[in-house]
Amino acid sequence: MPKFITIGYGNAADYDRTPRPLRDAAHSQDAKLRSEGAVMGIAGAPVQVRNPEARGTETRDGPFMSSALPVAGFAIIEAADLSEAIEKVSHVPCAVAHGVVEVWPLKETP
Repeated sequence: MPKFITIGYGNAADYDRTPRPLRDAAHSQDAKLRSEGAVMGIAGAPVQVRNPEARGTETRDGPFMSSALPVAGFAIIEAADLSEAIEKVSHVPCAVAHGVVEVWPLKETP
């Protein structure tokens, strides 16, 4: 079955202003996705890694990309197609608590 990477963006203030029953239902959706085999995690502090022309590894603290909302977490889910993946994540905490979830098809390399 195809796999999709999801990136959830959101902040605590928007989460807190979302009614508790909606948040609880969203966390139930997360639990359902995990029971279906999704790998989920909360985003920690990022580190940028570069190794130009394999001459030496360089690192920098902080994200490379920027967003109006902080990255909250990541998941790898399975779905029949993009439409099903969108439906699955449309009820997770970031989607219902005034954040956003990106869905990226994962094209695995051989």
